[in-house]
Amino acid sequence: MNLQFMKAGTSDALVLTGISRLAFNSDTEVGSACPGGPPGYQSVPFHVRMARMNHLFKLVDENGVILGGAILFCQGDTLNVGRIFIDPQHFRKGYGIFMMREIERMFPEAKVFTLDTPVWNTRTNAFYTGLGYSEVKRDRDFVYYSKKR
Repeated sequence: MNLQFMKAGTSDALVLTGISRLAFNSDTEVGSACPGGPPGYQSVPFHVRMARMNHLFKLVDENGVILGGAILFCQGDTLNVGRIFIDPQHFRKGYGIFMMREIERMFPEAKVFTLDTPVWNTRTNAFYTGLGYSEVKRDRDFVYYSKKR
């Protein structure tokens, strides 16, 4: 597996939006009542804005094909994983694990990594706990996770 995880540019926004739409709409298979996702998940202007603000990242294979993406927010010693997404045709190939490990490696200044995911999403809740993230709280809609270095 020869993958690279790197900052995405505005020219990547269209492809990343399409992958985001497919990935989040696939959540109907793991508990979502209907297709949908986080704010802006299917908006090209949102992804362009995230790229311009240096929050948008992409996962590419050895041929430069974009397989997934992430939106990350670093503030001081905390990195918030706003979202990660993989094209559903590449689920269960280890790409999400690779991406999360790269996120942790790329931000050595981060002492704490935070994220949240819907309560109903059995796939992502198992994924994050499997990577060593601990639940810090939950409300009716979301489980909030944290991982310290």
